[in-house]
Amino acid sequence: MRQKLCPDLAIDLGTANTLVSVEGEGIVLNEPSVVALHKGTRRVLGKGVAVGKLAKQMLGRTPESITAVRPLKDGVITDFELCEVMLRYFIQKASRNVRGMRPRVIIAIPGGITPVEKRAVFNSAERSGAGKVYLIEESKAAGIGAGLPISEPMASMVCDIGGGTSDVAIFSMGEIVVAETVRVAGDELDEAIVEYMKQHFSLRIGSQTAEQIKLRLGSAFPQEQELTTEVRGLDTISGVPRKAIVTSEEIREALRPPLEAIVNCAKTAIERCKPELVADIVDNGLVLTGGGALLRGLDRLMHEQLGIPVRVADEPLYTVARGAAICLEHLNEWRDQFDTGQKAA
Repeated sequence: MRQKLCPDLAIDLGTANTLVSVEGEGIVLNEPSVVALHKGTRRVLGKGVAVGKLAKQMLGRTPESITAVRPLKDGVITDFELCEVMLRYFIQKASRNVRGMRPRVIIAIPGGITPVEKRAVFNSAERSGAGKVYLIEESKAAGIGAGLPISEPMASMVCDIGGGTSDVAIFSMGEIVVAETVRVAGDELDEAIVEYMKQHFSLRIGSQTAEQIKLRLGSAFPQEQELTTEVRGLDTISGVPRKAIVTSEEIREALRPPLEAIVNCAKTAIERCKPELVADIVDNGLVLTGGGALLRGLDRLMHEQLGIPVRVADEPLYTVARGAAICLEHLNEWRDQFDTGQKAA
């Protein structure tokens, strides 16, 4: 009866996007992790405008009286008040409003965050309308969502590339035996494009333009057919608007440093692994999840650099949310394995 009145929720709380799954219904919400507010007053804009998709459209386009911000950076909460506003909006939008009842919530978090940062997530969710809150590492949720046999006595490896962090984990017997996290992911790829355009083209562009360039031209490995696109921005020398033609080879060069950091993170995880588990990884390979896994040729680059099979998970954007939803279905059996925030300082 409780589940019919107030279903449990699974939340992939990401730097770029937040996904919410409802038990028995799957993913019901996928919106940018952005909040719009009146500058200086901290007052959030009107209902339906303040959070999510419409708020993201305001990034870089707002007048001085309005600002659009992300409450999370590199996978952790940087603005507690706005994070609570955002979570409350998403929870209310995804769950049924039953007076006096709060949904149990599982939240996927990056593996490298500190106990204090875990406590911040726990408290923000609780104050946002959640009942009992459980935390699960994103890499573990990604492994479950990708269908890896993480409970078997063999090694399974996953690399989850989100908006703020890249998490690499090696599983065996249902536990994470090696974990590495680097705070380099989708946002850093966008920033690398912004900086490249500034240095090589004397053109200033915004983060959303950089994201569009990444989607159109971005690649990690040489492609059979290289692409070009026209980029509009502000000339840093003359101070007037200007256009420039950019090639996919140039964007690949721009993305090389952050991609090297992600590859090195995976290398470090393998180096820390026991020889028996390394042998399993050579056979089973690495699975890429998260939005960053959609970058063209990333699987080929990592295969070349790591020397192991690499594949992209089905629907990598939804892998973590799907894994958290699976945990939600078995909450009563697995609840002892989740972090309830009580150990966080």
